[in-house]
Amino acid sequence: GNSMEYRIINIKDNINVVKIEDEKILIFDEQSALDVFMSLAYETGENKFMISKDNLIEDFFDLRTKIAGEILQKIINYKMKLAIIGDFSKYKSKSLRDFIYECNSGRDIFFVENEFEALNLLSYN
Repeated sequence: GNSMEYRIINIKDNINVVKIEDEKILIFDEQSALDVFMSLAYETGENKFMISKDNLIEDFFDLRTKIAGEILQKIINYKMKLAIIGDFSKYKSKSLRDFIYECNSGRDIFFVENEFEALNLLSYN
């Protein structure tokens, strides 16, 4: 398919993160998430990714759609790590806040405010 804009950031030693740099929404369901991350993993040989919140469909942040949970499950299954960068303070849903808190306490998917925070978490997990 069409190629995605990305760059590889070396954190330390042999730890690299693939930062997706694309203006458009890339992830709108489980399959599109798989397409994005599997093709990047294949292309780069890496398993740690950074993406902007703007690359996710807004429905991702409505847990009733089940999109977030399905994507998280796939990321775990494929032994990948993902940091999503953005401002999440506008979301008032308690279930979403709990979900974000739970993710951030784990080792696989992180919701962070900036790239610095993302790289920090991805370098230790």
